[in-house]
Amino acid sequence: STFSDCTSLTSIMIPNSVTSIVYSAFYNCTSLTSITIPDSVTSIGDSAFYGCSSLTSITIPNGVMEIGWCAFADCSSLTSITIPNSVTEIGSSAFSGCSSLTSITIPNSVTEIGVYAFKGCTSLTSITIPNSVTSIGDSAFGGCSSLTEIKVASENSNYVSVNGVLYNKDTTVLICYPAGKKDKNYKIPDGVTSIGSFAFSGCASLTSVTIPDGVTSIGDSAFGKCTSLTSITIPDGVTNIGASAFNNCSSLTSITIP
Repeated sequence: STFSDCTSLTSIMIPNSVTSIVYSAFYNCTSLTSITIPDSVTSIGDSAFYGCSSLTSITIPNGVMEIGWCAFADCSSLTSITIPNSVTEIGSSAFSGCSSLTSITIPNSVTEIGVYAFKGCTSLTSITIPNSVTSIGDSAFGGCSSLTEIKVASENSNYVSVNGVLYNKDTTVLICYPAGKKDKNYKIPDGVTSIGSFAFSGCASLTSVTIPDGVTSIGDSAFGKCTSLTSITIPDGVTNIGASAFNNCSSLTSITIP
């Protein structure tokens, strides 16, 4: 950490001469409640504000292009954040564990959302993927237990939302079923050939999922922590079941493997 033993630091003003907030700069500054990032800053490094658990809001200046991995991870008091339309990449685990974050707007400049980017954002109720996004990492919205729908801008050429569920554009891959959806049963539509890694992870309301015959692959942790799932039939076409695919499915009493 740039500020060693920074646990008593409550606020800071960064001077205009600063262009980069480096790796772990404010790591675990647990008393930091406010910070002003000047317009001169163009880069927020990996773990820059990791564990700043008292930080309630932050404005990222227009000019920042990349938000590093774990940049705001475990900022558990963060209720709002403004991401400017200069940002092109949201790094892996960038906002993971931001359990007070209720909404976030991803600007139409972002092309990449990293793995676990919003994992464990338990207060997040909805999110919209803009046109510009071409890559969404595994479990980007994993453990978002209040997330009831994922919206996708209609002009996005890589992804689509079907009743709040995230698919690739041609709906052959089910990418993410939001963990906050309250439906007990879900029928995966015909045409789907692959259930992505972490696709149903933490979907505690689901008691049954119907998998169509066209599915050939079930990804890693696809149904992990689906604690209400009581039974599942894997169709004959499935050739691959990933690691931890049914991990912690504590209500699962029967399973048919072809």
